[in-house]
Amino acid sequence: MAISSTHPNGFTQISPNHTNFTSTLTSQFIPQRIQFNPFLHSAPFNLNLSRSYKFGVLSASVSKTVEAKKVSFRSKNPNEINVLVVGSTGYIGKFVVYELVKRGFNVIAVARERSGVKGKYGKDETLSQLSGANVCFSDVTQLDTLDKSVENLGVGIDVVVSCLASRNGGIKDSWRIDYEATRNSLVTGRKHGASHFVLLSAICVQKPLLEFQRAKLKFEAELMMEAEEEEGFSYSIVRPTAFFKSLGGQIELVQSGKPYVMFGDGKLCACKPISEQDLASFIADCVLREDKVNKVLPIGGPGKALTPLEQGEMLFRLLGKEPKFLKVPIGIMDFVIGILDILVKVFPSLEDAAEFGKIGRYYAAESMLVLNPETGEYSAEKTPSSGKDTLEEFFEKVLREGMAGQELGEQTII
Repeated sequence: MAISSTHPNGFTQISPNHTNFTSTLTSQFIPQRIQFNPFLHSAPFNLNLSRSYKFGVLSASVSKTVEAKKVSFRSKNPNEINVLVVGSTGYIGKFVVYELVKRGFNVIAVARERSGVKGKYGKDETLSQLSGANVCFSDVTQLDTLDKSVENLGVGIDVVVSCLASRNGGIKDSWRIDYEATRNSLVTGRKHGASHFVLLSAICVQKPLLEFQRAKLKFEAELMMEAEEEEGFSYSIVRPTAFFKSLGGQIELVQSGKPYVMFGDGKLCACKPISEQDLASFIADCVLREDKVNKVLPIGGPGKALTPLEQGEMLFRLLGKEPKFLKVPIGIMDFVIGILDILVKVFPSLEDAAEFGKIGRYYAAESMLVLNPETGEYSAEKTPSSGKDTLEEFFEKVLREGMAGQELGEQTII
């Protein structure tokens, strides 16, 4: 039975069985009424799942059954463009939805019925978080379910924006989300008319030593192949550096008098962190900007690259305290990982624990900057910057207000 209800704020809640998406919404960001229309998507599309790429997966290609050339969505106004956002309730996804709505796009946000860390939010909370967007409750891990949900909307899709990411970096979860669920969104989007795909990836895939990095790279390769094989389809792959929240885990501990923990001398790595708002703005730019089409786009925040030592010194300076550091030899992590790798051979259930150790080791020693594959060196100068928010401003805000809303998820190492 179809389930549909209208939230008091004026947007629509849709279940996977909903059969009609002809709805009008109002938004605090868009003063005028916006009507969702199929407009130029009435022509039927056939999903071709018969062609296999060299990556061993099925293509998400779309072949038209009409001869008329489809008008590019880039020639339309934002309020005529339907953008499907998957991963919309994630840390970055919520800000991307907000930014797209603010710019006037017709945003369809796909969300689970229970969202947030460990599913702590129900439908009402999700609707409130995604105010201004039309929320489609579905399951991106199930292709048939996602396809039916989008089909039941009754409109075409112009652009898919994927902010999907594994919550914990575990081996099975990485492949289930970073590859399979993201691929499901591509297949579904293409079937329903999408001609552009914006992917939120990660700069660390440049040096893939972890399962989530390999999963992301596999999808990136297939996305590029889709654009190469299919005329009229394009992509933008966004690879951000560190997020502010990933660098804020020690703020409250240091504020309470604890030392700032770092590995080695605190200079093993560096990053140009970017705020969620600035990253969301950059991702939204990728929807229409021609200069971001069919490109891999590494991106960091403003200012110089910062080492853990410099981050700690900044925090103590803001607190007006004498710096107090706890320097942990990186070799300790290597020892623990070695033990876990041995135990996994006897107890396979420990594979995620071993992977978590490797994730921690990776972020303790590898810079989140553009990597020169020939020299193996990271370059702050070659890492583009965007936005205006600084890490120092973020630290100041957290010192005043705490880390509420900046939860690090199920694996706080990440």
